[in-house]
Amino acid sequence: MSEYHTPVMLQECIDGLNIKSDGTYVDVTFGGGGHSREILKHLGAEGKLVAFDQDADAQQNLIDDERFIFVDQNFRYLKNFSRLHGVIPVDGILADLGVSSYQFDQADRGFSIRFDAELDMRMNQLGELTAKDVVNNYTAAELHRIFGVYGEIQNAKSLAETIVTARLNAPIVTIADLKNAISNRIPRGKENKYLAQVFQALRIEVNQELEALKEFLVQASEILAVGGRLVVMSYHSLEDRLVKNFIAKGKFSGEVEKDLYGNDNKPFDAVSRGAVTASDEEIKNNNRARSAKLRIAVKK
Repeated sequence: MSEYHTPVMLQECIDGLNIKSDGTYVDVTFGGGGHSREILKHLGAEGKLVAFDQDADAQQNLIDDERFIFVDQNFRYLKNFSRLHGVIPVDGILADLGVSSYQFDQADRGFSIRFDAELDMRMNQLGELTAKDVVNNYTAAELHRIFGVYGEIQNAKSLAETIVTARLNAPIVTIADLKNAISNRIPRGKENKYLAQVFQALRIEVNQELEALKEFLVQASEILAVGGRLVVMSYHSLEDRLVKNFIAKGKFSGEVEKDLYGNDNKPFDAVSRGAVTASDEEIKNNNRARSAKLRIAVKK
């Protein structure tokens, strides 16, 4: 499990869940099982833990415990499968968003700029859309949108046009093909950061990450018991903004709505003021913790 992924802010996540020994909890990003194992330590015989993960590789880390239920699905199906397993309402939900260290380290998955491999980037390996499909089939306007919105890349339009021109000569199949095709667009001295933004944009598009996150947050508000906890850790501003807005307003944009009596009509109250971040010590030992932001909310 340690090779798969070192859990970030593990103790802070567990504290945020405020676990009751007989409660029902959901870990929607099982991965290496680090958070799930820690949750189980705090549960008694009557407690229950449901874990979701769409990546088939995560199943090598399954936990042999009668209190543990595994669902091999994306967390956008949280409500349906929680209902199927008869666990609604739940007392706490944990999400550790993004790509695991293990996924980044598997060269053939195509997530990392460190390796050469086919452009894949599917978190669910049964999914149809790959990064290769996006790069070779999307229009210049569609590529401009995903690089600008999901990658927050300043020269997104010229980058998109460069890709469309390059693929006229030959399909862009591998990571090396893509790097070569866009080499003239990469700012000097900022190669790694720029490529990371390009890869982030493609990965978000391939996996519909922001749409899935929105669906998950709405469903989490519907299946949590009153007083139940939502604990979400994100690693880039796009995800964190959605989580922050939903906790603060019960929606993803615009102002919070009021009920007939003028009270804020939103499902959560924030437990922590602002996002919780990792300690200097943890960041020193686990570089992935550097960009992590943890938000904790309680169901009203």
